[in-house]
Amino acid sequence: MNRRDFITNTLATGSALGIQFTSEARPIAQAPIKIGIIGLDTSHSPAFAKYFNVTDTSGKFRVVAAYPHGSKDIESSVSRIPKYTEEVKTYGVEISQSIKKLLETVDAVLLETNDGRLHKEQAFQVIQARKPVFIDKPVAASFADVSAIYNEAKKLNVPIFSSSSLRYMKTAQAVRYENAIGKVVGADTFSPATIEPNHPDLYWYGIHGVEILFTVMGPGCESVTRFSQNKMDVVVGIWTDGRIGTFRGTREGKHDYGGTCFGSTGNQVLGPFDGYDALSTKIAEFFTTKKSPVSDDETLEIYAFMEAADESKRKGGSSVRLADIMK
Repeated sequence: MNRRDFITNTLATGSALGIQFTSEARPIAQAPIKIGIIGLDTSHSPAFAKYFNVTDTSGKFRVVAAYPHGSKDIESSVSRIPKYTEEVKTYGVEISQSIKKLLETVDAVLLETNDGRLHKEQAFQVIQARKPVFIDKPVAASFADVSAIYNEAKKLNVPIFSSSSLRYMKTAQAVRYENAIGKVVGADTFSPATIEPNHPDLYWYGIHGVEILFTVMGPGCESVTRFSQNKMDVVVGIWTDGRIGTFRGTREGKHDYGGTCFGSTGNQVLGPFDGYDALSTKIAEFFTTKKSPVSDDETLEIYAFMEAADESKRKGGSSVRLADIMK
């Protein structure tokens, strides 16, 4: 029997049995993007695992593997690894024995290690494996390492994205992208700024409030002056167009995030913190499109701002130009 007779007989038999054939192509289910987590020493890791494996029901993403380590000497990080390792297992995540093994099984990576000193070495492994990577705060523990990571990603054309979840507060996004208060003329933001001795002061936790500041002000900060006391810091940034933005970092009182943004048509209270889902959605978009929603230049400027604040502190509150840090 030739092919034409076979098809004719098949259609006739199917018709006799009441089977309807259609010429429309049937969609083929697309395999999910397999995500790996590096670092189980932060609460962000189980939060992201839960989002992609439970909250998100699209079937487009799946956290499949995690490498636990991790700082070796920051006790607040080391002590969390056993708990968070067990927690991510409940979401169906396999534990990898090395970053190399993890990279063999995943399409994209969440670099979550709390200790920024390890990020350059870990990020380079991911970038050199050509995997898109989201790097949680801080990108690294020095501006030199932050710059090296972004340069390596650019050289190898690997997508990279980093952001605090505070960037995606609804109020901050409305100011930046929805013209909520017209032209932004200035802003004051705040967040906790606990200090970890192995990191520039604001990299460890002040990053959250600094990122809120840059979300509403945008890039373009020219110089920084820092006023520092044991329990509080105030950092004043001067933008190239003459606008002033300030960040207040607290180490006592209520653990909170927010600020006020001043605009040409009104003012906007910034806050409250909305949780991790909005950032998780942006990470999902990033893994899909391979395009970061935050430009490399803006992220680098945020870290230069914080390093300039450290330099200003060392100089007793003198003004420091970001250009001198970035060069």
